[in-house]
Amino acid sequence: PVLLLTLFAQLTMLSRRFSSLAAKSLRVGLRQTPAVARFSTNAAIASSPEAPTEMFCYQCEQTEGDPTTGTTGCSTVGNCGKDAPTAALQDLQLHFNIGIAQWAHAIQSNGGKVPDDAKDLLLDTTFATLTNVNFDSSRFLDYLRRSNEVRNALRSQAEALGVDVKSVTGPANFEYSDNKDFLFMEAKFQGVLNRKAKMQDDNAMVVREMAMYGIKGTSAYLNHAERLYHTNPAAYGENGAAEREAVFSKLFASLAALGPEKPALDDMLGTALGVGEINLKVMELLDNAHTSTFGVPEPTTVSSIPSEGPCILVSGHDIVDLYAVLQQTEGKGVNVYTHGEMLPAHSYPALKKFSHLKGHFGNAWQRQKIDFARFPGAILLTSNCLIEPMKAYENRIFTTNSVGFDGIPHLENTQYDALIECALNSPGFTLKQCGKKSSTAESFLIGFGHETVLSVADKVVEAVHAGDLKNIFVIGGCDGAEGERSYFTQLGQQLPKDSLALTLGCGKFRINGTDMGALPNGIPRLLDMGQCNDSYGAAKVALALADVFKTDINGLPLHFAISWFEQKAVAVLLTLLHLNVQNIYLGPRLPAFLTPAVLDVLVDKFKLHPINAENPAADLKQMLERTAPK
Repeated sequence: PVLLLTLFAQLTMLSRRFSSLAAKSLRVGLRQTPAVARFSTNAAIASSPEAPTEMFCYQCEQTEGDPTTGTTGCSTVGNCGKDAPTAALQDLQLHFNIGIAQWAHAIQSNGGKVPDDAKDLLLDTTFATLTNVNFDSSRFLDYLRRSNEVRNALRSQAEALGVDVKSVTGPANFEYSDNKDFLFMEAKFQGVLNRKAKMQDDNAMVVREMAMYGIKGTSAYLNHAERLYHTNPAAYGENGAAEREAVFSKLFASLAALGPEKPALDDMLGTALGVGEINLKVMELLDNAHTSTFGVPEPTTVSSIPSEGPCILVSGHDIVDLYAVLQQTEGKGVNVYTHGEMLPAHSYPALKKFSHLKGHFGNAWQRQKIDFARFPGAILLTSNCLIEPMKAYENRIFTTNSVGFDGIPHLENTQYDALIECALNSPGFTLKQCGKKSSTAESFLIGFGHETVLSVADKVVEAVHAGDLKNIFVIGGCDGAEGERSYFTQLGQQLPKDSLALTLGCGKFRINGTDMGALPNGIPRLLDMGQCNDSYGAAKVALALADVFKTDINGLPLHFAISWFEQKAVAVLLTLLHLNVQNIYLGPRLPAFLTPAVLDVLVDKFKLHPINAENPAADLKQMLERTAPK
């Protein structure tokens, strides 16, 4: 092993020395038209002699693993469909991003200002490493090239501010080459297993990973917010500019804190919970950006029954893209539908004014192969979650923003001419296809954001005092394909009549087809609060009710049953832990990256519960007993 490591080190040095010559023949070029960007194929990249055939990833709930028996991870191809070369380049990109954050943190600590292009690239490239976002290796090669340019500019800026550049070590000084063989060799040193071997402290390691996954989720939410900010500089509110800089400052510091090879456990615990605090503020900024740009959500009934004519389906989270599609299709005879977590967009006044926004089609993301195959028009993926497209629709699906898949056209800068042309050339819905529901119900009642819920806070209080409302349940989060997720459906169906259910995220599709009726005072018992980032709204409602009843969140008859899937959910969980929310029921399985010791800490400090997937009634009984009058 020592001889092999020595040989490998020598090869790495030789690769660095001659990388500039090799780059001339191995550089991956970016070719694009004003509307569509195309990159080299994954197959060509995988032919590299150094392209890995093995990987290790355990960042999402799909991972095979059990923290009580020892973690495992996806080792050849991810359960999400990610191949080994893409996984390697994602690991290297995150290493590069820590270095960028180190320089950004140094600049801000010395009174400088980090340029917006550096912020945008950091968010974009971090978001691209989330589960089911970007499967395109060539995009990551281009990301790395651009990241090198930004990193070098930040290093020069820091030096001009008087920063001792020799004091900034580790990832900040990663030696980039556009030789893909060199990059694959370097990526081998930046994966989870190599980090674990260096750290020699499994508990510090997994908390560090939890912090990184939380940063990924937070970066995704901030990416959504920044897209609105760039189109509407007043999006964040009166003090938005200062709050924005404060958020980036904390994000840079948190990401830079992951740089040391052997960070202390206590430092990593502080960083992880700190990410939860940052994410709370980011979700607030995103909430402000949505409402200041599109108006305050209103209770709205949305049909899942399609209308006749050409059509476009918009999936993901970026409402700004849906708005752009609506603007660009106005008067062209194309109907527009939402899919997955785009459903809440129908409740915003600025979008409701478009008569060709016809309704919602389909279910949560994991059923997209069924939904997209039966949708007779063009499809746009604005964010997670993307699954490998089927032949039935691969010629009419497009990606944008951080999303990518080998061979699928990528649209940039909200230029949707190609999408619209595809819709006009597709069959569209015929009259015969109309008249039947396309989702779990014929229609959905949505639009119960925190403003709407708090506007009837007096009725909620009255219902509590009258004994008509005894418990409030937050049921939602990220959905997935596992059978165990039927737990959340069964839990919702078994709730007592004197309770409310708040739902959000794509997990809502587990219960939003359920007719729960209303409380005696007319408040619907099932309130759809919006997208997964609207967890902020649920927290705001909880804090407001705690204030009314002179208690804290844990003193309320409030219960959290959270389904998790990817890194946005990790960020939301860290936010709830930052708020000291206790007795969260999490599932369908606990994160594979947790060690038994770290899990014990979460259980002891926060009373975290793994769901009882086989017996939701037992969990419901526990919840009700906890808040029953003593």
